[in-house]
Amino acid sequence: MTRIGRVFLLAAVLAPALGGAAPAGEDKRLPSGRAEMQLSFAPLVKRAAPAVVNIYAKRVVKSAPVSPFFNDPFFRRFFGEDFSFGRPRERVQNSLGSGVVVRGDGLVVTNHHVIKDASEITVVFADRREFDARLVGSDERTDLAVLRIDPAGQALPFLRIRDSDDLEVGDLVLAIGNPFGVGQTVTSGIVSALARNAAGISDFGFFIQTDAAINPGNSGGALVSLDGRLVGINTAIYSRGGGSVGIGFAIPSNMVEMVVDSVDRTGRVVRPWLGARTQDVTAAIAASLGRARPEGAIVRRVYPGGPTDRAGLRVGDVILAVDGRRIDDRAGLAFRIATLRLGTTAELTVLRAGERRRLRFDVAQAPEIPPRNVTGIEGRHPFSGAAMADLSPALAEELRIEGPERGVVVMEAPRGTTAGRLGFRRGDVVLKVNGREPRSVAGLERLLHDSGDRWRISLLRDGKTLSFVFGA
Repeated sequence: MTRIGRVFLLAAVLAPALGGAAPAGEDKRLPSGRAEMQLSFAPLVKRAAPAVVNIYAKRVVKSAPVSPFFNDPFFRRFFGEDFSFGRPRERVQNSLGSGVVVRGDGLVVTNHHVIKDASEITVVFADRREFDARLVGSDERTDLAVLRIDPAGQALPFLRIRDSDDLEVGDLVLAIGNPFGVGQTVTSGIVSALARNAAGISDFGFFIQTDAAINPGNSGGALVSLDGRLVGINTAIYSRGGGSVGIGFAIPSNMVEMVVDSVDRTGRVVRPWLGARTQDVTAAIAASLGRARPEGAIVRRVYPGGPTDRAGLRVGDVILAVDGRRIDDRAGLAFRIATLRLGTTAELTVLRAGERRRLRFDVAQAPEIPPRNVTGIEGRHPFSGAAMADLSPALAEELRIEGPERGVVVMEAPRGTTAGRLGFRRGDVVLKVNGREPRSVAGLERLLHDSGDRWRISLLRDGKTLSFVFGA
C-alpha cells in the first residue's frame, strides 16, 4: 500500500470525531470498508486551520561598526577583542513563526523565541486579515508567549484545548504552521513518543514527539488531535540539516493552558511550588528500596513550613504519582507540579518504608519571604558594583537555583564594575565569606567590610560549589 493509501486508511479513525469530541474511553477502530478508506482530513483541516496564524516579529538590532583592520591578529591584540569604534548601527530584523488563537476574544499563544525582543508583532490570519498584537506575557522557561489582538467586533476562529494526557503513542495528529515562510501548511503523522526530554528547549523536559513534518517557521503552530482540538504547540525539531527528519517536539497542551491562564490573569507566569528538592531514582537506589526498576523521584530536602512539609512529606520518600499520574523521573514530577492549578489541593502517592502512602497538599506559589530587597553595593571588595538580593523560595524558583532557598544572591554584575571583571554572574549564591555565612545583603556588606584586604569567598553556581580567594 502506498503512503497516501496508509494515511487514508488510518484517517478513517477520524470519521466519528468530525462531529465533535469523541466520548472518553471510546474504542478506536480500523476502517470497515472501501468507503471509509477514502475518507480525508479535509473536514478537520477546514475547522482547525483558520485558528492557526502567522506571527511576524520585528526587532531592532544594534551592531557596532568594526574596522577592516580588526581581522589582523596584531590589531586585536593591541586594542582588545571587544574593540569597536564609531556610533552603533541599527538594523531591523524580521522573523516569522506561527501562533494559535485559543480564545475568541483575541488571545493568541506562540513560542517565546518567536517574539523575543520584538518591537512590533503582527498576527496574520489565513484569510489575510492582519492585526497588531500586544505582548501580554512571555515565559522563557516554557518557551511560550501570550499575545492579545483586538478583533474590533469581528468573529475570530479559535481552537479549544484538549487534555494532552489523553494522548497515546500511535495516535494520529496534524501539525499546522508556516514552514519556511511558504504559507500555511498542514502535515500529518502520529504521536511517536510522550514525555520526551529534549535538552535546551525549555526547563520542563516533557514533550510530545511526533513524526508530522515540522520545519523552521512551524514554531508556535498547532499540533491538533483528530477531534479538532489543540494538544500541543510545535516548538522544535531534531535535525542536522535544518529540515524535518521526522523528529519534532511539541509542548503539551496542559502546560500551554497553565501558562495562558496565568499570564492572562496576572501578566506573568506564577507556578505552583512543591516545597521540596528531589533527584532521580537510579538503578542502585531502586535496588536498595527493593524495587524491580527505577521509577519516581526521591526526596532529598523538604522546605520547612512548605506545602508538602505540612502534608507530611519526608526526606527519603519516593514520589510515584501526582493526582494518580505516574512519575517516572524528576523531570516528570516538575511537569506535573507545574501544571497544577493554584488554590486547589493535589495528591502525592509516595513510597515510604516499602509502603504506599497518599499525601494531600495545598497547591500554592513559592513565598517571597524575605522580600528580595535588591541593593547595589559599593566599596573596596570583590562584589563592588554588583546588585545583590536576599534569597527566598520565590526568587530561587525564578533564578532556577538548585540549592538553598535562603541567603544572598547576585542579581547583576555589570561590565566595567569590579564584580563584573571578576566574573560574578546573575544567580550566584554567596555561601560564605571568610568562613562565615551571610544571611542577608546587609550581613554580606558587614562581612565584606570586616574582612580587611583578603576575601575567601564560596559560591553556589549551577549546582556546584566554587571557591575563590581575592586580595593580598
